[in-house]
Amino acid sequence: MARKLPGLKRELTATSLFSVAYGEIASSIYFALGVIALHAVGFTPLVLLGTGLLFLLVALSYAEATSALPETGGAATFVRRSLNDLAGFMTGWALFLDYLIVIALSALFMPHYLAAALQIDALNRNPWDVVVAVASIVIVAAIRLVKRPSLYTLGILIPALDVLSQVVLIGFGLVLVFSPHALTHGTSLGHTPTVHSLLFAIPLAMLAYTGLETVANLAEEARRPGVDLPRSLFTAIGTVVTAYVAISVVALSAFPGPNTKLGTVYLRAPLVGVADQIRSQVPTPLGDTIRFVVGATGALILLAAVTTSISGFSRLAYSLGEHGQLPRAFGRLHRRTLVSPQAIISVTVISSGIVIATAFFRRDVIFLASVFSFGVLLAFTAAQLAVIRLRFVEPDLPRPYRTPFNVRIRGADVPVPAILGSILTFSIWILAMVTHPGARYAGPAWLAVGLVIYVAVRRSHGDGLTQRVVAADETRFDVPHFRRILVPMKLGVIGEEMSATAVKLAAEHGAAIEMLYVIRVPLELSVDAPMLEEEEAGQEALKEAWAIGHDYGVEVTGSTVRARAIGRAIVDHALETDVDLIVLGSSPRWRRQSRFFSPTVDFVLRQAPCEVLIVAFPQHVLDEEMDDEE
Repeated sequence: MARKLPGLKRELTATSLFSVAYGEIASSIYFALGVIALHAVGFTPLVLLGTGLLFLLVALSYAEATSALPETGGAATFVRRSLNDLAGFMTGWALFLDYLIVIALSALFMPHYLAAALQIDALNRNPWDVVVAVASIVIVAAIRLVKRPSLYTLGILIPALDVLSQVVLIGFGLVLVFSPHALTHGTSLGHTPTVHSLLFAIPLAMLAYTGLETVANLAEEARRPGVDLPRSLFTAIGTVVTAYVAISVVALSAFPGPNTKLGTVYLRAPLVGVADQIRSQVPTPLGDTIRFVVGATGALILLAAVTTSISGFSRLAYSLGEHGQLPRAFGRLHRRTLVSPQAIISVTVISSGIVIATAFFRRDVIFLASVFSFGVLLAFTAAQLAVIRLRFVEPDLPRPYRTPFNVRIRGADVPVPAILGSILTFSIWILAMVTHPGARYAGPAWLAVGLVIYVAVRRSHGDGLTQRVVAADETRFDVPHFRRILVPMKLGVIGEEMSATAVKLAAEHGAAIEMLYVIRVPLELSVDAPMLEEEEAGQEALKEAWAIGHDYGVEVTGSTVRARAIGRAIVDHALETDVDLIVLGSSPRWRRQSRFFSPTVDFVLRQAPCEVLIVAFPQHVLDEEMDDEE
């Protein structure tokens, strides 16, 4: 069964997942467009399209892995499960680097978009852009340390504003500034850009597609991770790729090569540059409004990217900490905020340090983008190879979503997209190592530091380097993949909790729910005697159960039966319907007695033809809620 983080609830619908996925992925165009255009010039739309299709290919593997292993950790979890803890840690450590860079770049670019919205020119220059960037990181982290804000409403609102902003830019841009001649002006492959410059731009383009790991970490909070997460992810990526290509076409038309202003004057706010160009060709009030909308939306979505990346970093740290790959303190969540305070403090200090360091170096954006490509390409390659290996070592692992287009190799169905995607991402990783000094030197240095930390942690715990360490709160059950779950209905709070537990479990396994309401007929009455109140109560209980199942997208059917003994009725119905699991509730009042379970539960445990899950409730639950269990 899937392990759950304490306190996390499966509450994200398909709409929420799409909004979060779109907002997380789409935020990167605000800081990536300029640096890509600087090197790819007129080929920028093609580079973004190509890397976007590769990103979609990688997402197929992530969709399968997150549906099969719906827990935090992303690629680090996939690799740990498929290989060993050392490989999983190195993947996670590379992802830490990417989180830090996304936080730093988002925070560093945010003041420049804010300057456009508020007309405060000082925010465009050092030191105020650095001061505001560091302050934003610290404030977000401080809020996250003291409370657990509900960000999903904002996660829908901000992406909606972003869509509006980009539609405005694309619509006005295509009408006012688009020009096929301007798009290709100064572009000549081999000269502008040179082959080296174009190859240099391809790894940089990976910066335009961030957020896949953060979205993967939502698997534990998705109502139907095997259905909604892949669908939302693919829809979001398709939308983002389309928007990126359209915006890059408009931007290159507005600022053609060979020395496009997107990579110079507007390097830290490329979409503001496009808005300025449109502003010059429309009435002043409309132009000012467009500039304000683009600036404000850019600042908001970059701030949201800082927030979600800090959360992503902390969840990854928690996953590594609870599996003995980081100090145990990182694997303990605060009871109220459900984050690791050590992880929040670490990400704040390191990302703020990166932002401050950019004030003293030239070409800082290019360097950070190069290092980002090192980490993300390594993680993407490892994640896809993990999906392939899991097909061999765990062929029976439940996979609600399976990557399409498989070939049979040595008795296993191997996904062709994972094979092709891993070859491509590894090839671009090699390209990044050859063409980018930042990737060539800073990337391996970061991995070396992580390896030292990992070895020290493992030795302090007395664990082997490749040993699989099970989390302290992790319980694993060797259970089949459930197809049909039987839930004998109960009235009141206990019945609602039993139904909710069964429905959530069915959502994880893609199973159907069979609700059974047993009317116990007293011996003094005939089995078919009129019992109108009991019949009505049964119908109401079944309606409530159906409503819960509908919210989670689970098929729920129900029936009412009459019997002298509830336990025998449950067992007989389980045999008739061929269920895989029966979910029962355990009364607290029976646990105060010597027998622990009620006669009904005890009978079902002894006679059931399938697995039985007992949901135990605390002592404070009212005894009257369990009167019908006898």
